[in-house]
Amino acid sequence: MSLADRVLYPDFLSRIVTADEAAAMIPAGAHVGMSGFTGAGYPKAVPQALARLIQQQNTQGKPFKIGLWTGASTAPELDGALAQVDGIDMRLPYQSDPTCRKQINAGQMQYVDIHLSHVAQFVWFGFLGKLDVAVVEVAGVLPDGRLIPSSSVGNNKTWLDQADKIILEVNTWHNPGLEGMHDIYYGTDVPPNRRPIQMTEPHQRIGEPYLRCDPSRVIAVVKTHQPDRNSVYAAPDDTSNRIAGHIITFLQQEVKLGRLPADLLPLQSGVGNIANAVLAGLNAGPFENLTAYTEVLQDGMLDMLRSGKLASASATALSLSPAAMQDFNDRIDFYKERIVLRPQEISNHPELIRRMGLIAMNGMIEADIYGNVNSTHIMGSAIMNGIGGSGDFARNAYLSIFMTPSLAKDGAISCIVPMASHVDHTEHDVQILVTEQGLADLRGHSPTQRAEIIIEKCAHPDFRPALRDYLARARKSALGQHTPHLLGEALSWHQKYVETGSMR
Repeated sequence: MSLADRVLYPDFLSRIVTADEAAAMIPAGAHVGMSGFTGAGYPKAVPQALARLIQQQNTQGKPFKIGLWTGASTAPELDGALAQVDGIDMRLPYQSDPTCRKQINAGQMQYVDIHLSHVAQFVWFGFLGKLDVAVVEVAGVLPDGRLIPSSSVGNNKTWLDQADKIILEVNTWHNPGLEGMHDIYYGTDVPPNRRPIQMTEPHQRIGEPYLRCDPSRVIAVVKTHQPDRNSVYAAPDDTSNRIAGHIITFLQQEVKLGRLPADLLPLQSGVGNIANAVLAGLNAGPFENLTAYTEVLQDGMLDMLRSGKLASASATALSLSPAAMQDFNDRIDFYKERIVLRPQEISNHPELIRRMGLIAMNGMIEADIYGNVNSTHIMGSAIMNGIGGSGDFARNAYLSIFMTPSLAKDGAISCIVPMASHVDHTEHDVQILVTEQGLADLRGHSPTQRAEIIIEKCAHPDFRPALRDYLARARKSALGQHTPHLLGEALSWHQKYVETGSMR
């Protein structure tokens, strides 16, 4: 398909340039908002061209860096390419690229880890400074200049509204059938002018299918024809299946107790193998007519839509394996009736999450015996990826569930520890902890009661004696007995791992 078939706004045809020509329009030091959310809908050509330009400038002794803002993680063609030439000064709000991670943890790249629902409003408030350039992938342009979003929406609405200059990447690889799947809401405002968002159900549409932009600010249009970074997920293993089993059993019990309706409440699921295992368990389970209101739609939700277990799904991005992406394209009309893609300020909006009463299921790195959760840092100081949207959902969900295997690094690390080495979600936002060992329902329990439940239900048997011993001694000698800790050894497990490579 030619670019003329996708770009129907006549004035944009004169602005078609190469990726290298577009990259040359981005000045050093600029704040650049690029599309992309969890490996979907990110620009592919311009970032790589910009990386070549930066490398050339660096070779000539002219340091060249940009501030890079996105929706969430992107891909090697964007984060990786720019990081490898040392081209990013400040990165926000979320990343998962190994080169970025290495530079952040070496202190060579600044990184601001933000709740994903906060990013758009922080830009509107002016908290992050001026957005100079937006580089946004779209699937097409209508005759009146409106834009057909591609496989993610993320913060694209805000980038297009706020940037002084706009570069569009029109990716002809995307299925034209995407048109109509999106719901772009233009009703948000800044305080004191905010009004309630009129949405009560996940499948409800409150906006329009297209992105708007001021055509006069579009300085370049670039053609691409490349797929997204479609990741292959490992098949669920015994550990993830056991975690999934505990969650399914718990949800069944909640229905029997009258605390959940028979078709549950809208589901939110983080990304990864455990999340897919939980979705597979729900697909095979007793629940019918489910809905999802989440950030990312992954393979497991496509399976549930096809089986009919899931009636509809709302997200801000796709995150599919190659096989699932092929199925998505082959059945685009089927999925378009059941999937809505929204801006992340809506997909992650606390008002909507609380109103609809979500069941939020997210991964973690570790939890301590009192239920504080670390989802971002290794051994207290090294960032892994970022908080993403887990805090948006955990604080406001009807049920807040965090899950992880009980061990990491072939058993060298216990994921249940005396004190979390970094806290992203305090005990006040954590209701349920799950490992393959069991499920700890923490609702209505004091800190010491929580500790007893977490140790017995979630900790690996190899580490339970040491955790019991720590709690017992803390209850005898800690300064306060509400949340008793031995401050001199609360983080000693982590220190031992740093020194010896094992917590044992």
